[in-house]
Amino acid sequence: MTITENIDKILGKIPSDVRLVAVTKKKSVTAIKEAYNYGIRDFAESRVQEALSKQEQLQDYQDICWHFIGHIQTNKAKQVLKHFHWIHSVDSLKLAEYLDKLAAKNSIFPHVCLQVKILPDPNKYGWKIDELWQDLSELESLKYIKIDGLMTILPLGLSQDECLDTFEKTQKLAIKITEKSSLQLKELSMGMSNDYLLAVEKGATMIRLGTIIFGERD
Repeated sequence: MTITENIDKILGKIPSDVRLVAVTKKKSVTAIKEAYNYGIRDFAESRVQEALSKQEQLQDYQDICWHFIGHIQTNKAKQVLKHFHWIHSVDSLKLAEYLDKLAAKNSIFPHVCLQVKILPDPNKYGWKIDELWQDLSELESLKYIKIDGLMTILPLGLSQDECLDTFEKTQKLAIKITEKSSLQLKELSMGMSNDYLLAVEKGATMIRLGTIIFGERD
């Protein structure tokens, strides 16, 4: 199937208010243009240098909304802030405070999601639930980064029921934090190519899809 056929099939399965974020890591600019021409405007990258190269080639495509979904090293933080509208992968208080400081210097107000680890996973970054509650008051005091939601990535090898349970816990955590703090966590960035329908069932507002749109990585 072609990229456009894949997108068409996905859009037919999800509610119209769920944001389809096309993950273009290791994908060509040609592939991005094909998705763009079919109506996709949200694209995600996880490596800064690769993203900047593509953005330069796509600078005429002014209405693309760029999402950063990778782990952010401190020395790349300034570039991420400057070149991305959304940052899904704010995974620690230290990083959040650093981004806020940089955003203040540059007078920008990026949208961010806090990356949470609902289940233990040594291969993933992010807050454990109890850690996030501990850091909440400091996060509330940040003035420049706009904390709009939570992001989660599931550990490998979960059953369908475990996936649903983890997505539901993420949703409930966002609701609870919104009720008990000044943060308004309306966005849930969760769901990838193999589990996005389960994520949508549990309230995902943004799904991050790569392989199911573009095929296996080049």
